[in-house]
Amino acid sequence: MSRLVVVSNRVAPITEGEPAAGGLAVGVLDALRAEGGLWFGWSGEVATDAAGLPNPGRRVGNIDIRTIDLSRKDYDEFYRGFANGTLWPVLHYQMGLSRFDWAEFAGYRRVNALFACSLAGLLDPDDMIWAHDYHLLGLAEALREAGVTNRMGLFLHTPFPEPGVLMTVPAHAALIRAMAAFDLVGFQTEPDRTAFADYITRQAGGEALPGGHLHAFGRGFRTGVYPIGVHVDEARAEAELPANRRQALRLRANLHGRSLILSVDRLDYAKGLRQRFLAFERFLADSPAAHGQVIFMQIAPPSRSDIQTYREIRQELEGEAGRINGRFADVDWVPLRYLNRSFPRAALMPLYAEARVGLVTPLRDGMNLVAKEYLAAQDPEDPGVLVLSQFAGAARELDAALIVNPYDEAGIAHALEQALAMSIEERRGRHAAALDVLRRNSLDVWRDRFVADLRAG
Repeated sequence: MSRLVVVSNRVAPITEGEPAAGGLAVGVLDALRAEGGLWFGWSGEVATDAAGLPNPGRRVGNIDIRTIDLSRKDYDEFYRGFANGTLWPVLHYQMGLSRFDWAEFAGYRRVNALFACSLAGLLDPDDMIWAHDYHLLGLAEALREAGVTNRMGLFLHTPFPEPGVLMTVPAHAALIRAMAAFDLVGFQTEPDRTAFADYITRQAGGEALPGGHLHAFGRGFRTGVYPIGVHVDEARAEAELPANRRQALRLRANLHGRSLILSVDRLDYAKGLRQRFLAFERFLADSPAAHGQVIFMQIAPPSRSDIQTYREIRQELEGEAGRINGRFADVDWVPLRYLNRSFPRAALMPLYAEARVGLVTPLRDGMNLVAKEYLAAQDPEDPGVLVLSQFAGAARELDAALIVNPYDEAGIAHALEQALAMSIEERRGRHAAALDVLRRNSLDVWRDRFVADLRAG
């Protein structure tokens, strides 16, 4: 059987026997551990010398790991510039936060070519290449220019915007042409896949064929929908494991019987954190009986702290948290706890299980595994309730959640009231229905379907 070669922007630090952190890392490791293979990507280091040259390889279990460093120019133009300054906001429908510079786009293409050049020498003729996410839209095109003919697939973890939104990026045509060099392009949801196909047929002169196949730029390729999932039983086991529960037990003691509303997000403008804080403020204003009875905890690990927009988000949220607490707090109750720090994934599962409400309200998200992990971690005999944004990919599957518009403060406030007042019978019914969905679309199913489709051609 052909070897699986996974390529991602970053190769996460991994240790044999320990879980990975982050949705992409968990999914990649799961795919590789199933059958072994090679994981290739950026080391995370910015080097002054020998940037772009492969670092010494290492092996973790049945996975070979190879990385390269980036130069400061590559990091600034590729990562900070086009990938996160242009693509990320547009993919999340935040066009007003996007900027474009042709030099940064050239840097993006240069780093994709650098990945291709470094990877090409490591490939065997029958290797199957699986690229991940928006950083590497140009990888297949660069590999084909280097003479690589292997089967190549791309999975996009983010949303894919409608053509009119994507076309706000001046280099949109070059991006789509590059994506068409893959043999299989996978998306989280059907609307994402449809948006891509619409661009191909309406803007690129391509043709849509049965079975998700497209023809454009002189070649045929396939598209598909592969909603990424979680390991349900593993998440619940981690939530119950005594070694993981130290912080959860401290939290339970500190709650003094109050109900916990919990959110966990990277510090990012696409997550809708400011709107969520304002919705919680609206809930407190509308529900005086909840004062002293409910605590909202927002865990928001720092993200891309060298980018000005993200520093501004942090300062804004700190100010909003202080203002809301100043308005509503009492001598023995602080309603909003804002933690700008990260927790190990194993420690988060017991925290999810303690929460009566999981509040997941991104402005736009490819899938959002927090929503799925929150549900998987719950005690099925006394489960919490998920309040979920309609613009998260997970909302396409989890209709047992309370679905809200993240821009509707009153609507979210009402959903919080509904969740906190919900009977145990209704909570159990909704949770059981959600678990059925999570098991049908597990992480194993996501991996196996994509790999099988890529192999099948």
